[in-house]
Amino acid sequence: MKNSENSISASRRRHLLAGAAAAATLLVFSTGTASAAANCIKGDRKAPYTIGWANIYSVPTWMKQTEGTITAEVDELKKAGLVKELKITDAQGNAQTQIQHIQSMIDANVDAIVVIAGSSTALDRVISDACDKGIAVVNFDSLVNTDKVTAKINTDSNEWGATAAKWMVSQLGGKGKIIVMNGPAGISVSDDRRKGAQPVLDANPGIQVITETNTEYNVAPAQEAMTSLLFANPEIDGVLSLGGALSAGSVLAFERQGRDQVPTTGENARQFLELWKEKGLKGWATMQPNWLGALSVYTAVQALQGKDVPAFVKVPLPVIDDSSIGSYLARADKFPADGYIYSDYDKALFDKLLTK
Repeated sequence: MKNSENSISASRRRHLLAGAAAAATLLVFSTGTASAAANCIKGDRKAPYTIGWANIYSVPTWMKQTEGTITAEVDELKKAGLVKELKITDAQGNAQTQIQHIQSMIDANVDAIVVIAGSSTALDRVISDACDKGIAVVNFDSLVNTDKVTAKINTDSNEWGATAAKWMVSQLGGKGKIIVMNGPAGISVSDDRRKGAQPVLDANPGIQVITETNTEYNVAPAQEAMTSLLFANPEIDGVLSLGGALSAGSVLAFERQGRDQVPTTGENARQFLELWKEKGLKGWATMQPNWLGALSVYTAVQALQGKDVPAFVKVPLPVIDDSSIGSYLARADKFPADGYIYSDYDKALFDKLLTK
């Protein structure tokens, strides 16, 4: 386990501190064991809490940025006296290793575990065990199948895929040959986006999926995969990309092969948005906010304090198109060149999401 460095700006940290301090006024001085209303939580759990962050892998920039929001939130909660320690593990993409890490957190009797699942099914047993042991479990982004958690937090991945597919159908006038770019197979957020797109494709038989890929969420492997597909497919009318780094890799592959760019969907990856503007693409994107990680820590602490948090917290999907891309690019210099331009967040937003 290791302590991760905080990558959030000083201004963001001050903003979060104000929110955490306000929470502390209401919460930290409560005495005795909280009367837990949320699922899983039981036992003598008092602030300051120990939080476990069971990361599936830390290499992709999206994950690094997400971890940055987690450590920033923990830092502010530490200052408010609500959190004592953050324990971080990195399973390096291996679901079995992630299971071992979560088991170690259970054995250490941490107060809460925050997790992005490396498998929607393989983690069910260990997650359920954590819940049975009275540990708050908050699962976000890539979700487990079991409902034995304190809360699941996510955007609607099916809606993500369906909306992207509808935009593509509209751009192509209901007829054309497309390539579908997916994230890693077996990751629920990727699989669910693809499932969401399928009914739209089924309803529009003029759209032909000539092939599709599964790659990790990084530009280099996505570009390599698309380059191979360009050699094999002389006619491509659109790229239904279901991930931001995938889209950037696709645009770069088209450019380097001297092929005309085609309508492309994607996410709020800075490189994709910059290429979109630079190349004059026909593009559409949405956002999987990195601050889902911070929200998960906040939710776990709220639950440990006795708040009845929702079993599922749905975070709305924004739409990035020609009318809104400028507002994202105006903030680009605040984010890594290979990172994601995500929206602002604060305690007021988190409280609003938790009361829905």
